[in-house]
Amino acid sequence: MPPLATDLFDYPLPSHLIAQTPAARRDASRLLVVDRAAHTVAHHTFADLPRFLRAGDTLFRNNAAVLPARLHAQRPTGGHVECFLLRPADGERVWRCLVKPGKKLPVGATFAHPTGAFAGKIVAKDDDGSALVELATPGNEAITVVANRLGDVPLPPYITRDGDSLRARDLERYQTVYADPARQVAVAAPTAGLHFTPALLATLAAQGVQAVDVTLHVGLGTFKPITTDTIEAHAIHRELYELPPATQKALFPPHSGRRVAVGTTTVRSVEHFLGIHQAALPHPHVAEADTFIYPPRTFAGVDALITNFHQPRSTLLCLVAAFLSPGSSDGIAWLHEIYADAIARSYRFLSYGDAMLIL
Repeated sequence: MPPLATDLFDYPLPSHLIAQTPAARRDASRLLVVDRAAHTVAHHTFADLPRFLRAGDTLFRNNAAVLPARLHAQRPTGGHVECFLLRPADGERVWRCLVKPGKKLPVGATFAHPTGAFAGKIVAKDDDGSALVELATPGNEAITVVANRLGDVPLPPYITRDGDSLRARDLERYQTVYADPARQVAVAAPTAGLHFTPALLATLAAQGVQAVDVTLHVGLGTFKPITTDTIEAHAIHRELYELPPATQKALFPPHSGRRVAVGTTTVRSVEHFLGIHQAALPHPHVAEADTFIYPPRTFAGVDALITNFHQPRSTLLCLVAAFLSPGSSDGIAWLHEIYADAIARSYRFLSYGDAMLIL
């Protein structure tokens, strides 16, 4: 098969369809249901999800919690600094961060919060634009505790905010209801899970749909567009994930129902694990997912997928195209048809937008 041109995964996305706020109620989001066997599309709301799942099905969901990772500070001159926490690099004191304005913050530069809640020093800078920042807090308070108190929600760049009037709402809604507070390891939400409510999960459990957890440390790489001319030339980002033994076991027979992945992050975790192991392990599996999924990929551990509507020229769009028609490239054309229909019907796109269920 010849290389896939990245242009195949481009489409015109009207800016007014990029959701800036979540739906009034989580499960009030719209749900576009794709039946691959019948080659049909239907339009519902997310609250209708129990109609399409059945006893024996298993939801695989990412329980990573989002850290309010965007910290604000000042340079000694008074200039504003934004320090975006990506991941710890050396215990709790040195973090990999994105800092702005980068050109005015060379190695050795310092900054601090006006209240003294934290101070930072640039100790190294990398070619990818990130920096190693040594962070200090009064009484050695964990920087994650400070971030939860003072940090802004790390909304993606296509969601704009003026001031902090929506901070409280974003803190609640840019987080799944099943996020584990002890696993605050994501700087981007696993957005397909944002539509679930406790009541909806209870309804699914009552009808025999079980749920198992994956933890994937969602990073900013999920928003990185493909800039190469071909899909194959793109260097996929790597993300740490963990699969507990119970989740691993649910991937293998016997299982009476379908394995339903909630989000592309979950798909990457499951498919990476099954690319390494042919049976469940007696201990948690921890690894870095570096699997790039695009047509004509087949899937070993996912029978159905819940996902949002994704950016043009994104790796997530490639994954959805592959899932629409595993083993062929036919899903690319069908994806364009589905997205054109969704745009014509004014579906809301991207992180705070509507959802799609592919059966």
